[in-house]
Amino acid sequence: MSENHLVAVITGASSGIGEAAARRLAREPGAELILVARREQRLRDLAESLPCEATCIAVDLTEADAPERVRAHVAARGDRLTLLVNNAGAAWRGTFDEGGYANVHRHMELNFDAVVRLTEAVLPLLRASQPSAIVNVASTAGRVARAGTGAYSASKFALAGWSDSLYAEERSHGVHVGLVLPGYIATEGFPAAELREKALTRWVVSKPEKVAEAIVQTGLRGKAERYVPRGYGLAAALRALAPGLVRRVLAGGSASRLTTATAAESDQHS
Repeated sequence: MSENHLVAVITGASSGIGEAAARRLAREPGAELILVARREQRLRDLAESLPCEATCIAVDLTEADAPERVRAHVAARGDRLTLLVNNAGAAWRGTFDEGGYANVHRHMELNFDAVVRLTEAVLPLLRASQPSAIVNVASTAGRVARAGTGAYSASKFALAGWSDSLYAEERSHGVHVGLVLPGYIATEGFPAAELREKALTRWVVSKPEKVAEAIVQTGLRGKAERYVPRGYGLAAALRALAPGLVRRVLAGGSASRLTTATAAESDQHS
């Protein structure tokens, strides 16, 4: 992608991983960023602080007209798009017995359906701007699921599977598709306070800047996928090699210590 200057759309950009990705991508030569999230003032403040050209559009990506609004914003700036970072997402903890289909549905609506709808809307721009890329920010929960997070895992499993298929379909059109799978990352939406407060579990929590670098690697450098921290990939490999063992371990009482509260449970997703 070095032949063209970077024009990137970043969703969920008002905080956390999205904000870190914006700050990292802003350092790329000739970068032009389009920041997308619900909180307009947060986006404006971020855009003004970046060392590159940046605009923003405040929109809830689950709304019916959201994909077209983002596409129109990009097109109004010149019809070029070389990177789409699908980062916006949220999690609402709860067992299936507690949340049922309604909880699964709201996860899929934001974490999967909104990603698919936005990608569909801007894909012609990405193809016309090749070489270009899409980075889907999934989760290690999209490879390994635990009790109380099944709805979130379902949405991220779907995103991971769809990303692999989309890569195969769009490769010939000059559009690369990368996948980033964060573990516990300390953000406003996923504070992981329960883990950071204890010396025994503090080490499992990483920083948004690490994910931002993984986005660069998968989006601008052509890598297929990155786990953050990379060691989390071992859990995914073990799940494939010894599924029974992993199920037993994650069904044990000690695994419940790794369940954390999220900001979305108070309706604050980016």
